[in-house]
Amino acid sequence: MRGLPLLLLAPALLLGLLGPGFAPDPLRQELMATLSPPSGDWLLGTDELGRSVLARLAHATRVSAGLALLCVAIAWGGGTLLGIVAAWRGGWSEALVLRAADTLMALPGLLLTLIVAGLLGGGMVALVAGVAVAQLPVAMRMSRALAAGVVARPFVQAGRLAGLPVPGLLLRDVLPLLLPQLATQAALSVAQAVLSIAALGFLGIGIHPPTPEWGMMIAESVPYMAEAPWTVLAPAALLVASVLGLVLLAEAAS
Repeated sequence: MRGLPLLLLAPALLLGLLGPGFAPDPLRQELMATLSPPSGDWLLGTDELGRSVLARLAHATRVSAGLALLCVAIAWGGGTLLGIVAAWRGGWSEALVLRAADTLMALPGLLLTLIVAGLLGGGMVALVAGVAVAQLPVAMRMSRALAAGVVARPFVQAGRLAGLPVPGLLLRDVLPLLLPQLATQAALSVAQAVLSIAALGFLGIGIHPPTPEWGMMIAESVPYMAEAPWTVLAPAALLVASVLGLVLLAEAAS
């Protein structure tokens, strides 16, 4: 069972790491080979513009994975910092962080992502900001809850009473005890970020053509699904396998 997550993630890992090295230019068009089925020349066939589906998947994997990791790093980096500070200071600082988290969590994640991305006018920066903001409240609440228990421990209170530098106490004594549980939840957030990015790409928000991305590849191929199902099935299967692999990997680590 432990090997199943890695098995599910293997196609995306191989495509992301090795694909762009041997796959042709994802933007190259072979108009005489439009909607060609999988063959020796085109391992996963071609799309409506004669572009290699394999090449586009390889580059889309890097785009989707890179953006998802960036979103999670921003959300969990900022959320962890705010949560630890709230637990350390208490009082109005803690109340402010918790109220902000509650306010953000009142909206569904995808809706919050759409609102932020729409307010920023679309584009890749808006996409990253929207997904990161949607994940921020979970990071804030979880890190605050975990940090509150660690901050109350005697060795932390002793250092506090001794007047030791606060940044050193937080980085040396508090943060290392939080990282294992935060890392598990952050891994699950990567799966959520991948799904959100794909959903926004499907809706045409964020990444714009001709840059390949999983959700956008699915959206572009839907009109041709009856005559060229491989153009939809390939990115959809890779998306489902990757998200399921990440979720199972996070559960196995918890």
